[in-house]
Amino acid sequence: MENLIETFHIDWRLLIAQIFNFAIVFAVLYWLAFKPLARVMAERTAKIEKGLDDAKKVEEKLSQTQAEFDKALALAKKQANAILEKAARDADARKQEMIARAKEEIGQIINQEKQKMQADKAATLKEIKTELADLIIMAVEKVLGEKIDEKKDREMIKKMIK
Repeated sequence: MENLIETFHIDWRLLIAQIFNFAIVFAVLYWLAFKPLARVMAERTAKIEKGLDDAKKVEEKLSQTQAEFDKALALAKKQANAILEKAARDADARKQEMIARAKEEIGQIINQEKQKMQADKAATLKEIKTELADLIIMAVEKVLGEKIDEKKDREMIKKMIK
C-alpha cells in the first residue's frame, strides 16, 4: 500500500486536510442548503398532495352534487307532470261541471219561457173570451133590440161558449 501511496504521491496530511475541508463544506451545505431545500421540497410535496386530495374530494363532491341534482331534477319533472295531470283532470271536471250547469240553466230558461207562454196563452184566451162575450152581448142586443140584465147575459154567454 505504501507503494501505492508513493506512486500517486498521496500526502496524508493533505488528504486529511481535504477530508476535513470536505466535511466542513458538506456540513455547511447540508445545514444551509440541503436541509432548507429538503424542507421546501417536502412542503411543496405536501401542498401538491393536499391539492390532489382536495381535487379528488371536490370531484367526488361534484359527482355527488350532480347525482343529487339529477335526482332533484327527475323529482321536479315527476312533480310537474303530476301537477299538469291534476290540472288537466281539474279542468276536465270543471268543464263537465260548467256543461252540466249550462244545461241546467238552459232547462230552467226553457221552463220559464214555457210558463210565460202558457200565461200569455191563458191571458190571450181570457181576453178573447171577454171580447167574444162582448161581441155576443152586442149581437144579442141587436137581435133582441134591448139590453138584457146581467144574470141573463151570463147564462146566455155560457150557453153560447159551450
